Amino acid sequence: MKLSALNASPIDYRKLVTEHGSPLLVLDGDAIRKQYSSLQKALPGVALHYALKPLPHDAVIAVLKELDGYFDLATNGEVDLVRDVGVDPARCIHSHPIKRDSDIRYALEYGCKTFVVDNICELEKFVAYKDVAKLLLRVSFRNPDTKIDLSKKFGCRQEEALTLLKQAKELGVNIIGLSFHVGSQAVNPMRHSNAVAACNQIIAEAAAQGITLSTLDIGGGFPVSYDGKAFDIVEYCAPIREELAKLPAHIRVLAEPGRYISAPAVTSVSSVMGIAQRGDQTWYYLDDGVYGSYSGQIYDHMVYPLSFPYASGKPQLSVLSGPTCDSIDVIREDIMLPPLKVGEIVIGHVMGAYTWASATEFNFFRKANFVVVNGPRQMKAVNAA
Repeated sequence: MKLSALNASPIDYRKLVTEHGSPLLVLDGDAIRKQYSSLQKALPGVALHYALKPLPHDAVIAVLKELDGYFDLATNGEVDLVRDVGVDPARCIHSHPIKRDSDIRYALEYGCKTFVVDNICELEKFVAYKDVAKLLLRVSFRNPDTKIDLSKKFGCRQEEALTLLKQAKELGVNIIGLSFHVGSQAVNPMRHSNAVAACNQIIAEAAAQGITLSTLDIGGGFPVSYDGKAFDIVEYCAPIREELAKLPAHIRVLAEPGRYISAPAVTSVSSVMGIAQRGDQTWYYLDDGVYGSYSGQIYDHMVYPLSFPYASGKPQLSVLSGPTCDSIDVIREDIMLPPLKVGEIVIGHVMGAYTWASATEFNFFRKANFVVVNGPRQMKAVNAA
């Protein structure tokens, strides 16, 4: 898909559709900068490794590279992305706890040397690379408060951590610290702070056994607002900062923000391609849907704010449908909307996380094209993956 660099504020969506077609995803580099800066203020001294998973886009990487940011990788494809943008591999970690040997070698060849493990099988894979690789042991902290509990699939139990640290020492494998992830869109910061406290205890127990740990990765999960309400990340992180202050002075702290950085930075622009009256509801068929940019409604369990900047008139009971021939492809049902015309523009907000990244081209409806505004200063014209 063609990537365009623009500098447009305020954004004229009609003009963008005229120039680039529809559907579009408008990525605002200034929003990336704002989110990154806000989280830096909320977590001073913490190295923020942007997790590519929610929005693996080269313009995001380039903006963060200009801010001297760090990166969290999980796959060979993500290694390719940061390498192509010219990111220093020393500023990257590879956080997927389960890896093929070829994945380890691929990251090492790039120059990324810090990896995450959570079991003895993974530890043994690193015996061959013990002279170069540095490891973080991922600990599980289950979180029923979040819709996406990332400790369900990964992480050792707290009571297993010390045993695994000892096994690593016997194998000659270099574990430099601990990591955890309390889940995506974590609404309760005490989940983070409690996990930090538990890891602090593990660090102390390891030290008593002659095992010195130097790093703690507190993962991601920092939430964003999807309902338009103000959200203060500095206030949210207060209990996390309080617990981090209790760590030994030599501990370096990392984090893996993904959604918080990317979600507010992308706006979806779709167009009405058809209209039908079905019973007492008007159905509007858009050229984007849940198989496309709205895929996060299924995979990420999110409902995105919508706006209709050019529509007017008395609201009527309506349905917003996606374009495919599948009946599950419905964006919103039983909503009151002003009358829309064919070609009318519909805007989806806060759509930079787990949308385009999980979109498909089912039914051969093509994924939305990106348009970048306020982008990286050194951005080149490239093809988005």
